[in-house]
Amino acid sequence: MKLEGKKAIVTGGSRGIGRAIALMYAKEGADVLVNYHSNDAAAKETVAEIEKLGRKAVAVAADVANYKSAQNMVDECVKQLGGVDILVNNAGVSKPSMLLKMKEEDWDAIIDIHLKAAFNTSQAAGRYMKEKKYGKIINVISTAGIFGTIGQINYASAKAGIIGFTKSASRELGRYGINVNVICPGITKTEMTGKLQTDEKYEGRIQLGRFAEPEEISPAFVFLASDDASYITGQVLGVDGGYIG
Repeated sequence: MKLEGKKAIVTGGSRGIGRAIALMYAKEGADVLVNYHSNDAAAKETVAEIEKLGRKAVAVAADVANYKSAQNMVDECVKQLGGVDILVNNAGVSKPSMLLKMKEEDWDAIIDIHLKAAFNTSQAAGRYMKEKKYGKIINVISTAGIFGTIGQINYASAKAGIIGFTKSASRELGRYGINVNVICPGITKTEMTGKLQTDEKYEGRIQLGRFAEPEEISPAFVFLASDDASYITGQVLGVDGGYIG
């Protein structure tokens, strides 16, 4: 198993891609903290599935956009699982609106849950990883952060910002044996992309001609979290069926 004995945090880990990552990590031997914001039932169900695989798991409710809440979540992982080797910044929401109509609070909320959250959790986990001289931080963006998206300027800006954050963090943390990378999933069959899945123009842009299942995205997260990727840092890996091209 590629992640035997590792301790992982997956934010937004109770549903969609996050859930698939958490389960795949457990299958590869990791203990997992499943972070969630409000869906207690989904988080507990994911934890139960992980425990069936013979690994330790804990569900922790935390608003990762809040500095103190994110710090407490990381501390809880160390307390309950014994450390933190892997951090996946996957939590996210969407509040679409056109630029000229967007409310300030909707801009702030999306920047916070995506970009500020990556700072909050990476700083907290990075301090533990520095002491151990080992760590894997994987940030999640979307094709919107590369191409831009009409009606999602807040979301696209946050995701583009995460690329810059990752490039800088990899340069700062590499000396401590910490790898920092980005995965860019394509349109995946989750609750958040429900409307996109009914729009043929999006499917038509995908070279493989179909939307992804969450389980098709998670193996890339295993790779970047494993020692197979020990010499990869500061990179953006597209897992998008050829959407970017």
